[in-house]
Amino acid sequence: MATTLDTWEPALSVRQVLTLERVLAGEPEVVAGANHLDRQVRWVHVAEAADVGVMLSGGEMVLTTGVLLAGDEDKQAEYVRSLHRAEAAAVVLGLGRAFPSAPDVMRRAAERCGLPMVVLHRPFPFAELTEEVQSRLVRRKFAAVSLSEAVRTELTALITAGAPLQRLLDEVARHSACPVVVTNLAHRVLGTAGERPAVDDVLRDWERIARQAGGTEGDGWIRAELGGRGERWGRIVLCGYRGDTATGRLLADRAAEALVLHRMLGGGAACSWEEQSAQSLLTDLVSGVVPARQLLPRARAAGLPVNRRTFVPLVVRDGDTGRLDRLLRLLGLPGLVAELADGATAVLLSLARDQDAGALAAHFATRLRTESGAARTIVAAADPRVAWDDVPAGLREAQHVADAVADSAAALDIPPVVRLKDVHLRGLIRLLRDDPQVQSFAERELDGLLCESDEDLLSVLRTYLATGRNKSRTAQLHHVSRPALYRRLEAIQVRLGVDLDDFEQAASVHIALLAHDAQQQ
Repeated sequence: MATTLDTWEPALSVRQVLTLERVLAGEPEVVAGANHLDRQVRWVHVAEAADVGVMLSGGEMVLTTGVLLAGDEDKQAEYVRSLHRAEAAAVVLGLGRAFPSAPDVMRRAAERCGLPMVVLHRPFPFAELTEEVQSRLVRRKFAAVSLSEAVRTELTALITAGAPLQRLLDEVARHSACPVVVTNLAHRVLGTAGERPAVDDVLRDWERIARQAGGTEGDGWIRAELGGRGERWGRIVLCGYRGDTATGRLLADRAAEALVLHRMLGGGAACSWEEQSAQSLLTDLVSGVVPARQLLPRARAAGLPVNRRTFVPLVVRDGDTGRLDRLLRLLGLPGLVAELADGATAVLLSLARDQDAGALAAHFATRLRTESGAARTIVAAADPRVAWDDVPAGLREAQHVADAVADSAAALDIPPVVRLKDVHLRGLIRLLRDDPQVQSFAERELDGLLCESDEDLLSVLRTYLATGRNKSRTAQLHHVSRPALYRRLEAIQVRLGVDLDDFEQAASVHIALLAHDAQQQ
């Protein structure tokens, strides 16, 4: 349940109160409970009665001169015990006529209870301390209200505009000025935000941090649960928040509210955030914009085993990410799945060194094609990588192979897993398609057929060369008679100025056509 402003109270620690200028003027000395000075002071209260606890609700710094306690050690001890039972933050005793020095009975009782006890050696108007602390608490509450409303307004506006999860987390990180991490209940990282070096430092040690994720907050680690209707499905963590703990908790709660709303309006489940996380990671790996070494903490925090593993980069054409992810789980194969551009889906398997990477990849591909009922589903693979730094090149190789075979006539009978050696010349052309010299070569060889009106002739040429210059098969595929095909082939040769019966000239035209088609994709 998120904290509301009606129940949230601003606070100062006992330590902070003792550093205030007006308090320092009273020459404060901590005589007991020095290890508990980080207790939060919610209010300041002046009280002399021995049973003061009945007037408190917890978190008060109680001020007293001890005038009603002098000479009665039982009352002195009971006074301290009463404060302890009421969960007071501290007791401040003004030395003077009643007590010229700290009374041993009160000091010993406070030490036993763990209650901070402070004495003021110089006369000090309690009204000044009360005014100073109360005014600061009011200002802090006003600042908290302003922060809360600002964060809520900004995050709601982003959600209304259809912003992705990452944009919301970036806004939370901007307000908190510390790394922000969102996880599922298994502590798998679904999203991060903040300064990249600081985030990487957190993720690098995430396994240890995750084990403590359910523990108490400390050192600025502030958590808020994500869920609703009695169901929890994740948490958001402010990692190393340097501001006031109560304010950080309020900020985390506001962020949690926004993330829950974002999920509800998106209509998706928490696993969709897992897909976004995997997509971001694999996209960065494929692009090479971020060095692989810098992405290693993200991969580890996302749940991918990375120590002493064999990585198998795969790219699947016409594969549904949900089906692929479910199949990995069914087969017990650790990995990440993410949709790339142009209908391709990347799959990065992480296998133990003693596992047969080739056999497992083939088994995965065979099961996929069988269960999806799509025999033409293309599963392209690069050679296994044992070094994480080699994974980006492997993913790009697999993507290149998938692209090369996608529109090939050979796709009618492809192996379960297609590799670079299976795509032959088409793969080479695909790899070189953006080379300006290859582009010039293709345009020069096909110049006579590149007008839109010649598209039919270009299609006939493509089929003729793809079938190994089989005229009967070409006529059959284009539903024309052989004499009609001969006329079209003659027109093609005239336009291009070549003899297609000459192997070298036909090969040159075929390579140019492959390059032209690759450039159009």
